[in-house]
Amino acid sequence: MEVFEANESSTCRRVTLRHLASRDQDEFLALVHASADLHHPWVSLPSTPEQYQAYLARYAQPDEESVLICARGSGAIAGVVNINSIIRGRFQSGSIAYAAFAPTAGKGYMTEGLTLVVRYAFEQLRLHRLEAQIQPGNHASLKLVRRVGFRHEGCSPELLYIDGAWRDHERWAITNTMIDITPTPPHPTLPER
Repeated sequence: MEVFEANESSTCRRVTLRHLASRDQDEFLALVHASADLHHPWVSLPSTPEQYQAYLARYAQPDEESVLICARGSGAIAGVVNINSIIRGRFQSGSIAYAAFAPTAGKGYMTEGLTLVVRYAFEQLRLHRLEAQIQPGNHASLKLVRRVGFRHEGCSPELLYIDGAWRDHERWAITNTMIDITPTPPHPTLPER
């Protein structure tokens, strides 16, 4: 995916999406360092060239996607959304993780970008469901998924290992039937019955 843009009727007009690439390493790492206080303790992103290359290799796999949210016009990176553990067959689902970067945090870029990622996941990847696991104290992240239309599905104690400990997480999800999207044929791995 070079760029996935909003349609004319969309409210997402300030951002575009593109896949993470080698050419993004310097800008990405600089943003990670500038955003360390914003990200801690919620998310840990690669902070060295070696870690970045391993991250890039991970998201080159067919069951993983890493999408950059970029400001329209300048192309500056405003955030990243990863679609992890894509499962096909009867599930057609992925788990998302995301992070804003400090220079543009709080300006609505993540809301627009995540809205586009949801559309991309449903229309281009032909997924049926996206899930987000969020620590209860991460109020900014909880507000973000609510704005985009995710529904709360419960809480899982000690779900993910974050910042040196197993952390409780709220589970949020959205399906392709919850938003107005262009109908697409089912993914070829979806059984007929």
